[in-house]
Amino acid sequence: MLLALLLSGCGHVRRRAGEVAYVSAPQAILRDHVATVYAKTGVVKNGERVEILERDRHFARVHTASGAEGWVEQRYLVTQQVFDGFQKLAQQEQNDPPQATGVTRNDTNLHLDPGRDTEHLYQLDQGAKVSLLKRATVEKNLPGAAPRPAMNTHALAPAVAPPMEDWWLIRDPQGHVGWVLSRLVDIDVPLEIAEYAEGQRIVASFVLDQVQDGDQKVPQYLELLTDPKDGMPFDYNQIRVFTWNVKRHRYETAYREHNLNGTLPVMVSQENFDKEGTLPVFVLRVKDDNGEVVERKYKLQTPIVHRVLGPGETPAQAAPRHKRSG
Repeated sequence: MLLALLLSGCGHVRRRAGEVAYVSAPQAILRDHVATVYAKTGVVKNGERVEILERDRHFARVHTASGAEGWVEQRYLVTQQVFDGFQKLAQQEQNDPPQATGVTRNDTNLHLDPGRDTEHLYQLDQGAKVSLLKRATVEKNLPGAAPRPAMNTHALAPAVAPPMEDWWLIRDPQGHVGWVLSRLVDIDVPLEIAEYAEGQRIVASFVLDQVQDGDQKVPQYLELLTDPKDGMPFDYNQIRVFTWNVKRHRYETAYREHNLNGTLPVMVSQENFDKEGTLPVFVLRVKDDNGEVVERKYKLQTPIVHRVLGPGETPAQAAPRHKRSG
């Protein structure tokens, strides 16, 4: 008996009763032995739930819902706590209005928090279409440096700002919510609109309405833009409204506004204005000179954009008049 206890205590595996993990790799092979030569006993895929039976130094023996068992590298697994974190994040953001749609440039991980070294679980394929919800900026991890927590996107930058990078909170077609590096996602806007960016970065895009041109309907857009670099203390600093000229069959800039300290989200809807009828409306959230977030409402009466004044607001407080260009 004593010999048996000693042998069991010297074993290289540790049994885990009821421990659950989730696969963070696109897929991973299950093997029958932790050795250079092994037989394949199954395959697990991204997001799949497994039960851990025992662990080695770098491997874990798992049992899948389909009944397969085998050893898999532990670096391909995340804990129940990480999975629960993603579930909680999706629930918290389930009612957030998308600020744009985007397409991933390559395969990328979906992170629980903004930052390269944060926990990740789900993977997005190259070309995946996602909804963009929120922006955050974090200090870029330098070689050998410890990761730092996310910073307030709208806080004033220090005198000597460290290298920063932007991240987007996104929702994928399966309903998973998480953070991706912003430069890995291209905002999905028509080429005719993108050509008007003039070197600025489009960060959000909204269809305001559609106009009839012959036998087709053409969307009209609100675009949010910012300087073409990461780490800015605002989400956007200018807006443009593009309307469709049905005579010339082309987009034109109906309105633009600069020097905004804009914060997401932007709300787009329709509203009835009596004799004018039902018109597209959008509401911006911007910070004033005191750092307070105020809302500005605008209406599109094609091809003119008007500021809709709030209670007690005077025309002098309104935004600059609209501008059009061919």
